[in-house]
Amino acid sequence: MAEAVANVARRINATVEEGKDCLDLSNCKLISFPDGVFKVLRSVSENIRVITLADNEMKALSSKFFSTFTQLRELDLQGNVLTKLPDAVGEMVHLTSINLANNSFSTFPDKLTEIATLERINLEGNSLTEIPAEKLSAMPALKWLNVKSNPLDSNTQSALQSPLKFDILSTTQS
Repeated sequence: MAEAVANVARRINATVEEGKDCLDLSNCKLISFPDGVFKVLRSVSENIRVITLADNEMKALSSKFFSTFTQLRELDLQGNVLTKLPDAVGEMVHLTSINLANNSFSTFPDKLTEIATLERINLEGNSLTEIPAEKLSAMPALKWLNVKSNPLDSNTQSALQSPLKFDILSTTQS
């Protein structure tokens, strides 16, 4: 465990010292976003555009995460055990891409549909049965949605067959 903590600390320090616009904490055995990180990154949080938290064991992300990293463009959370996102995600006015593949979502995180800048949503390999096709169609920037490997119900599958203004990847039963 100490090694994992040291690894996180090293990566955070590199982000701060080198003034990077990205933070990669993938594969760090994290079960949540470490509170101490907010303090360390306070001075540079406005500069951070990309955060990768892929392949951890995170069950949740706090509202504080989204209110701290307000300039985020890309967020990679694939390979965790997330079941929902806090409402604060809807206030991410610069976010263009979110990767939530291989998590534990059973309902579509509706607040994502409030992000006007969002272009790409990856929800492959979750447990979704429905997606809000109408709300997604109303998103001004959405170009790509991946809902492959989800147990989508027949109504949702039908809705995805009709022409949409964004590309959709889904696994349809023939």
